[in-house]
Amino acid sequence: MAKGKDTTVFFCQECGYESAKWMGQCPGCKAWNTLVEEKVNRTAKGMGGAVKTGALGSTGRRAEPSRLSEVSLSSEDRIGTGMEELNRVLGGGIVPGSLTLVGGDPGIGKSTLLLQVCQKLANAKRKVLYISGEESLKQIKLRANRIGPIGDEFLLLCETNLAVVEEAIRRIRPDAVVIDSIQTMYSEEVASAPGSVSQVREATNVFLQLAKGMNVPVFIVGHVTKEGTVAGPRVLEHMVDTVLYFEGDRHASYRILRGVKNRFGSTNEIGVFEMKEEGLAEVKNPSEFMLDGRPENASGSVVACSMEGTRPILIEIQALVCGSNFGIPRRQAIGTDFNRLNLLMAVLEKRVGLQMSGCDAYVNLAGGIKITEPAIDLGIVMAIVSSFKNRAVDDRMIVFGEVGLSGEVRSVSMAGQRVAEAWKLGFTTCVLPAVCAEREKGPEGMKIIGVRSVADAIDLI
Repeated sequence: MAKGKDTTVFFCQECGYESAKWMGQCPGCKAWNTLVEEKVNRTAKGMGGAVKTGALGSTGRRAEPSRLSEVSLSSEDRIGTGMEELNRVLGGGIVPGSLTLVGGDPGIGKSTLLLQVCQKLANAKRKVLYISGEESLKQIKLRANRIGPIGDEFLLLCETNLAVVEEAIRRIRPDAVVIDSIQTMYSEEVASAPGSVSQVREATNVFLQLAKGMNVPVFIVGHVTKEGTVAGPRVLEHMVDTVLYFEGDRHASYRILRGVKNRFGSTNEIGVFEMKEEGLAEVKNPSEFMLDGRPENASGSVVACSMEGTRPILIEIQALVCGSNFGIPRRQAIGTDFNRLNLLMAVLEKRVGLQMSGCDAYVNLAGGIKITEPAIDLGIVMAIVSSFKNRAVDDRMIVFGEVGLSGEVRSVSMAGQRVAEAWKLGFTTCVLPAVCAEREKGPEGMKIIGVRSVADAIDLI
């Protein structure tokens, strides 16, 4: 066998494009200043060569194509995690043979969430292998003691060598595998350092082959960059089946698990958790959780409704409008799009005649949740006008609807589910687009008010 030769190659951190020389712009994804230098070991293994007759595939059997009609599906194909919020985000449970990437800021609770999943599976008599490259066995034991008792089917391995990890998975043949984290795994066949583009791509490819070949679900933890994306090449997200992001302020009690890619379910669902001393607790009713501590009879406070997948979530929108002491008024939005706030204030000045060009405006979505759905436009408008006029909105009123540049209130989807959720939490009045009000009668006792323009909604304050 020919000896390996170390060469220097430049990899794109965004798409994984490989180049022999450095370039300012990546030819693959057109991104600037993303090529980094790495040393790779070129060996004769895997370079060219024809496939031998009767060669075996990754499953250990000869690869044969199957007819689509011969593939059977059943509800038993998914494995329940024991956590309804996680099952919702995954699309109903864990799919055997799937590769799931979990990303999030340091200290947000990624390892805690996966350790709790391992606890549920191990207590259900499923063999789980937890591979840690960052913590020792004693550190994991201390964290596990806070969560609660874990069955004997829970196995721990502290290792970063990819070959050793692969051999352990093939030998133990667990029902689920957790890798914490993918940036610590390294292959001796790749000359670059752990966490580099080459190492991350190689490790992910190995776990992908293991998941598909052995029909074992694999969860991998990925660190994030300062921009909030998973560290390493962008091709990492393309290789996996599911990408979950753990969001929230590490100093706050709530956590939001959001799916940004899912080959087996919707990417619009979210799961809400609360960080407690004993671990992450599921929040069964996020609306009630988000509205906890809402002030009464306070100007600038309006409750709106947003849809996250199939789940309606009520959120309090707070606005503060006051005179500016500077030549250029300040605008600030927390939890929603800043440009959307400027647009809505321009609509109020042009279509309603409210002169707020000399006022500072601050909008906050209480609870720290981030929502970009246009259905909260009318709620933001009502909150701004309420603070500007210093008039409180009825505490039992909920508002939702999209606002156009002409000042019209446009229709939104799933109006019935939004009204039902508001009624369940004790709201008695609902302000919504007139088009939706004509179709939705609402529960008995719920007052439905349809508005066609922003001016009609403001008249209700």
